[in-house]
Amino acid sequence: MAVYKRGYQRYEGGRTSHWNRILVMPRFSWQRLMGMKVTIVVLAVSMVWPLMCAAFIYVANHAELWQGLGGGGLSNFLSIDGRFFEVFMNAQAVFATILAAIAGPGLIAPDLANNALPLYFSRPLTRSDYILSRLIVLLGMLSLVTLAPALLLFVMQVGLAGWDWLAGHWIYAWGVFGGFALWIALVSVVAMACSAYVKWRVIAGALVLGFFTVLSGAASMINAVFRVDWGRAINPAMAMNQIWRTMMAMEPLDGPTAVECAVVMCSMGVVLLLALSRKLRPVEVVK
Repeated sequence: MAVYKRGYQRYEGGRTSHWNRILVMPRFSWQRLMGMKVTIVVLAVSMVWPLMCAAFIYVANHAELWQGLGGGGLSNFLSIDGRFFEVFMNAQAVFATILAAIAGPGLIAPDLANNALPLYFSRPLTRSDYILSRLIVLLGMLSLVTLAPALLLFVMQVGLAGWDWLAGHWIYAWGVFGGFALWIALVSVVAMACSAYVKWRVIAGALVLGFFTVLSGAASMINAVFRVDWGRAINPAMAMNQIWRTMMAMEPLDGPTAVECAVVMCSMGVVLLLALSRKLRPVEVVK
């Protein structure tokens, strides 16, 4: 065969589907994360509170177990209402943040440190596909400590209280699952941004936790110095708590409304995504 016929030729063979290409990286990332002992420990510890909540649901739906222990005060305490789900969400949100600090730094930082992005982007993968594939990893991991336990608790409550309870309290399902989805999205974007800008995993994990701690302190300082309450909108924990309460038709807390908190959180997420997208380049000119 002549030499000129051995030149570059475009690949004309079959291709996998778009979603198969995106899910390749999450599959290997999940295997690596589940092989880490610290991940297993955090997942195991995060299940303690849901188990306690499950026991609470069982006792609350069996009045014969506590009927002779008290009057109306105990009956009001042993009730499955918005306050119960709010406490459950606040506790599991902490574990989700810790898990993101453990799993997030190992997603993008190694690719940047080893100059692997040109290898990824030379395949039929766009920058959005790469971000989505890494985001799927965190969404799956964080769902194990948030959405999965919440689903089991709801199934248990409906099984014990009946479908009439669900018909009268469906708003709690909307608040819990929608609220957890918002928190998972925010925490995942924060973890990915920290992983992209810090190459050391330990420092990137500490930065994820520091992001929420610093904003919480900044919000308290703004409120104290200027004697206002709108500073709570930049505190992710308090802002999300306000959103959750509104979604579950509970009385809102003092300070910015749920709409204002949602606008601030969405703006924060967009800024982090733009910063992440700017960092992910297939080539970079070093001066």
